[in-house]
Amino acid sequence: MHKNLCRLLLMLSLLAITAATGADDFRLTDAQGKTHRLTDYRGKWLIVNFWATWCPPCLEEIPDLVAVKEARKDVEVIGIAMEFQDAAQVLQFAEGMFVNYPIVLGDRQISESVGRVDGLPTTFIFDPQGKLARRHVGKITRKQIERLIGAKKTAGISLQPSPR
Repeated sequence: MHKNLCRLLLMLSLLAITAATGADDFRLTDAQGKTHRLTDYRGKWLIVNFWATWCPPCLEEIPDLVAVKEARKDVEVIGIAMEFQDAAQVLQFAEGMFVNYPIVLGDRQISESVGRVDGLPTTFIFDPQGKLARRHVGKITRKQIERLIGAKKTAGISLQPSPR
């Protein structure tokens, strides 16, 4: 009985550790067949955006995500299309919106591997160390993204001890 209780506690501990790490291990395969892992983007900001072609706020934020990706070498973006019926239509739509970042054809399992998606759009922003810096539900703008990155960089600098 004691051994079984120890095993159960060990298994529950491992499950809790796995659940706590959340997005640390996510793997996404884009529509071109390329695999993206959070660890692939260490040293850069990573924006993971969940969206749908039928979602007006999602469509409004795409040009800002394209602009951030285009303007900043320290930022990568991955778009995850959700709730679609035709994959080819999604990719054609993304091309028509001049999307310059990878598109993943998403489902519930994929969204759960990154984090909780309560509605569309939902955006996860990971810092260069791979830590979740912000989870944003609703339309996000370039200005909000730039402000977050700037604030985190400033905070990081101000927390470092000054040289003596």
